Amino acid sequence: MSPTQQVIFVVPPHVHVLDLTGPVQVFYEAAEYGSPYQLRYCSFQNQVVSSAGLAMGPVLPFTDVQPQPGDLIFVPGMDMAYIRSAEFRAEHDFLAWLREQHRQGVTICSVCTGAFILAQAGLLDGRKCTTHWKRLDELQTTYPRIVTQPDRLFVNDGGIYTSAGITAGIDLALAILEEQQGSLFASKIARELVVYLRRGPEHSQKSVYLDYRNHMNVAVHQVQDWLIANLKTRATLDELAEVAGMSTRNLTRTFRKETGISIHTYTTLLRLELARTLRHNPGMTMEAIAEKCGFQDARQLRRIWQKDDSKTLSTSLFQRNA
Repeated sequence: MSPTQQVIFVVPPHVHVLDLTGPVQVFYEAAEYGSPYQLRYCSFQNQVVSSAGLAMGPVLPFTDVQPQPGDLIFVPGMDMAYIRSAEFRAEHDFLAWLREQHRQGVTICSVCTGAFILAQAGLLDGRKCTTHWKRLDELQTTYPRIVTQPDRLFVNDGGIYTSAGITAGIDLALAILEEQQGSLFASKIARELVVYLRRGPEHSQKSVYLDYRNHMNVAVHQVQDWLIANLKTRATLDELAEVAGMSTRNLTRTFRKETGISIHTYTTLLRLELARTLRHNPGMTMEAIAEKCGFQDARQLRRIWQKDDSKTLSTSLFQRNA
């Protein structure tokens, strides 16, 4: 990521406000926490009125924005009546601009019916994508060259993200934040927004970094954050209780009550998740992965991984030399 990464929000006519402001708030909070995001706004109309009648403007013309490779462009949803109009389909210059930005290495993201803009620009041809569940059939019928994915919060195909709509735009923004800044940072932003941080089902696996956090207990969050940041350290229960500011007995009881699992189980799941990530690094041996994750040795990692019901270890991992 460049020293300052632009997150450019397109503000279309008849925009659905939460589709826009949900991702905006995610990256605004991230910038407030010190991440190098610069938020910018543009449109293909000078004055914009939202679908709920909120006037916005004047908005910077899209031609005045200069995205760079690695920047993000978010296209929120809008009223279907406008999407079906000849006025929308006549925005050839803006659609060509979107195509050019993608060719230049800019990541394009849509929220809800914003997928129709991307489809009209030809960006979704041959790609997997999603939109609001009520509009999936219409999107597929109108643009038969795309491949719609039902029951998905969001989908990434070739640097183009589409999301299911409304609050799914927040999920998408948090997932991108996790990719770029790490799970611990994304969880802090989610907690700042008082939302449940989760990945969409398009991921091939769940993320324990994001699971078991659908609670508001600050002390348990502190312990979870500490464990994520210190997996290599084999902390005692007394040490974790000090992090939480609780007695060991109270922490044990409270952690299970809030998360549904024990501290030991949660720590093991964290270590397994990190191991799954590190296995994609061809330069790391099994012993190195085990040490990085806080396991005693590669034998313990293999044994615990085989017992994990959620995932099985790939054959290639077992074949790697320790």
